[in-house]
Amino acid sequence: MADSPLSVRLAGSVGEVDAAAWDALAGSDNPFVSHAFLSLLEESGSVGPGTGWTPAPLLLESEGGTLLGALPAYAKGHSQGEYVFDHGWADAWHRAGGRYYPKLQIAVPFTPATGPRLLLADPALAVPLLRAAEQVVDQHHWSSAHATFVEPAQQPLFAEAGWLRREDIQFHWHNRGYASFDHFLSTLTSRKRKDLRKERAAANEQVEIISLTGAEIRPEHWDAFWLFYQDTGSRKWGSPYLTRAAFDLIGERMADKVLLLLALEQGRPIAGALNFIGEEALYGRYWGCLADRPFLHFELCYYRAIDAAIERGLKRVEAGAQGGHKLARGYEPEATVSMHYIADPGFRAAVADFLDRERRGISMDRLYLADRTPFRKGRNPA
Repeated sequence: MADSPLSVRLAGSVGEVDAAAWDALAGSDNPFVSHAFLSLLEESGSVGPGTGWTPAPLLLESEGGTLLGALPAYAKGHSQGEYVFDHGWADAWHRAGGRYYPKLQIAVPFTPATGPRLLLADPALAVPLLRAAEQVVDQHHWSSAHATFVEPAQQPLFAEAGWLRREDIQFHWHNRGYASFDHFLSTLTSRKRKDLRKERAAANEQVEIISLTGAEIRPEHWDAFWLFYQDTGSRKWGSPYLTRAAFDLIGERMADKVLLLLALEQGRPIAGALNFIGEEALYGRYWGCLADRPFLHFELCYYRAIDAAIERGLKRVEAGAQGGHKLARGYEPEATVSMHYIADPGFRAAVADFLDRERRGISMDRLYLADRTPFRKGRNPA
């Protein structure tokens, strides 16, 4: 297939690509690379004009116009909403008299969840597609291209093309055939079991927690969650990334991939957590509250996610970026990987040296954290 005549074009949006053709390459495991999710970000105004995220998907097509490969890519005018921080690189490049932005970002906007970044009919097409991404950077005189949260199976494809590797740490919960939450607790030390049970009891003391998916999620539930999301967004990012319309579109097009948890106090929603359901993982994405209640964050975001993963037979819970407090709650340190193309040879050499030193530090951090999981000795799965 790779020997057949191929062409690459830079499209103006994912929405203009045939949904069935895109999803045939993206697969059904990861909801974030689906045509539905990426196109609703465009339609809702969450990406596009005024956001610093300009859709620029690269499409690899056969001579007859069949879609054989795609990159979910964006021309970025800043480094917000990526969760892989390159602000130091941008500052260094600017001090040297260069122009770091725009750059090409191969990613799912605002979503620090591992997944495929090369959507391919044949793995042999990976290098041609990445060479096309490099040509886009070079022809536009951009500084770089970045693929963030690349799934393990695709990392060697980027490495084969010579892209630089960067590592970081997230905390994921792994389902090792647990029959129940108590079964999971039985693998923890006695003190940690007691701590988690106390936290869950306290969190559920004054609230009713409901779990909604599919058609169970009604407009008033999205109205409530929008308020939670705005509160969290204004505190963490300055302004929320997603527009209100994005949540309506998620409800219309992806409700069966959503698990919405709401905490009710006297029938009124006071907090919520939004999860997306993959074929193997539950992805915790957003949390917010209008009233602070002890341990409610842990209950909605971590413990209820574990319950849901066990109930659905999912292999893991990815609870988002950062958060060392997840370690004490049975979430284990996992490496996350981004891959980078730096156009300027001198800048590339400097970044490569930095990444080599940074990886050694990250590796030591992972070992340190893995030694401090709450599992009983002899049962620690790390």
